[in-house]
Amino acid sequence: MSTQDKAKWFKFLILILGGGTIYKLANLKDAFYVPMQEFMGLSHTEIGLLLSANAIIATGLFVVGGVLADRFDTRKLIPLGLLGTGALGLYLATFPPFNSLMIVFCLLAVCADCIYWPALLKAVRGLGDDKEQGRLFGLLEGGRGVIDTLVAFSALGVFIAMGAAEAGLKAAIVFYSVIDIAAGVLTWFLLKGAQPAQATTRKNPAANLMQAVKVPAIWLVSFNVFMVYIVYCGLTYFIPYLKEVYGLPVALVGAYGIINQYMLKILGGPAGGFLADKQFKSPSRYLKWAFLALLPMMAMILLVPKSPGYIYAGMAATLSFAFIVFSMRGVFWAPMGEVGIAAHITGSAFGIGCLIGYAPGMFAYVGYGAILDRFPGPQGYNYVFISMMVLAVIGFVVASRLHRLVRNTAQVAGGEAQAAAG
Repeated sequence: MSTQDKAKWFKFLILILGGGTIYKLANLKDAFYVPMQEFMGLSHTEIGLLLSANAIIATGLFVVGGVLADRFDTRKLIPLGLLGTGALGLYLATFPPFNSLMIVFCLLAVCADCIYWPALLKAVRGLGDDKEQGRLFGLLEGGRGVIDTLVAFSALGVFIAMGAAEAGLKAAIVFYSVIDIAAGVLTWFLLKGAQPAQATTRKNPAANLMQAVKVPAIWLVSFNVFMVYIVYCGLTYFIPYLKEVYGLPVALVGAYGIINQYMLKILGGPAGGFLADKQFKSPSRYLKWAFLALLPMMAMILLVPKSPGYIYAGMAATLSFAFIVFSMRGVFWAPMGEVGIAAHITGSAFGIGCLIGYAPGMFAYVGYGAILDRFPGPQGYNYVFISMMVLAVIGFVVASRLHRLVRNTAQVAGGEAQAAAG
């Protein structure tokens, strides 16, 4: 491995460190939902309001974040987002009143989703050529899963060590905050070799954004992410499905949840990157056929007999489906490199992509939940899973159009190269 390659992968590891820690505070409910209720005095509705406020602000500011990523050096934006998140966490650990918590969760979205995330995506894209995009984004997703798992379990250990009470929750929040601050400091000092924004910025931010808006390929990539993400949201309901329909024991609920939320993220992202780059030779081509592969997997879930004797078959079928989805999540940003987005509008392109692609987070859970409330029991789950199949078909159509555009772009580029050589 050359010195240049070593430097590239070192920077990549530093980026993964921040990517696996910055969302822990905004998603405090993942590991500490009940402690938030008991020790912060929050109701289900209040926690829901905090999460909704965070999601709305995040979605509204993704495009702004893309503009910032094109205007300023990502080496400055990335640590700024981490340091800001850490500082907000230290204040969160004081257990402020609910109105202040709303402000904190809104500002967490500003730091993580506006300042940090589009800059991270741009930085990752800049680490490799178009042939490496699937691998890089797949490893980013898998690496974030590893860091996410280690940090989450470490915080849980801190909580338990401090007595699993109010002091423990405050200590866990401080732990998350210190990790973010440390990652921000490391990023600032260890990414000094990154290419400055001035080298790629040719126009003012508004012009970059308007140019990006007019590129059809960016919208196709964005809607492709949208289709993957809306199917991904449905994975949440596999756990209650197995518990209610198959009588999954409480002990297995925890084990299944760890595998479904952590192990598959760690394994699926790199697997998707490898398949996209090495086997399919194109992330967009892989995504197209992966959407199609979801259909027989979901048919298998629907056909497994609904009785406790088939619980392991149900678990295997749902985990297999989820694995494919996580492999798709690992590479759904990689087509940004395939479609030839100009370097100076990369941040704006990712901002638009995040705005459209992550939008299902605002309504998909409500939609799926409404179906389950309207049709209790196996019938409701069948309707949800059939809806996911229909969405996968739509995703196949979108990904097919995206892959066709990628092929046309490659053919045009090849023709220009031949003409220049001649």
